[in-house]
Amino acid sequence: MPDPDRLRGPGTCIPAGRFGIGRPQADNGTVAKLTDEEAREALVGLPEWAREGDEIVRTFELSSFLAVIAFVGRIAALAEAADHHPDLDIRYRRLRVALTTHDSGGLTTHDIDLAGRIDAALETG
Repeated sequence: MPDPDRLRGPGTCIPAGRFGIGRPQADNGTVAKLTDEEAREALVGLPEWAREGDEIVRTFELSSFLAVIAFVGRIAALAEAADHHPDLDIRYRRLRVALTTHDSGGLTTHDIDLAGRIDAALETG
């Protein structure tokens, strides 16, 4: 778990979803990037997701093209609600989802939280 004392300091804190602690806000008003250690820890709870540079990615294979399109609709609703939009690549029955926080220049709690919501949407879809 990230050291909460290290996260205290200048700037305000915002909710951090799965981490259960506040994250300092970056000087430009965006969410602070996760450290490599924080990203590794967060991905333990998302075993189907993999880190690729400044993104986390997962490829879903569903039963049909229409099932993929329906799932993309559920992801789109989640993304709009969170105001955080993944890159989506559809290849027939396969969907590749990539998450990063462009404004912060890498992975943030927004990516981790949305990945968890996407996983839940697959299970409940």
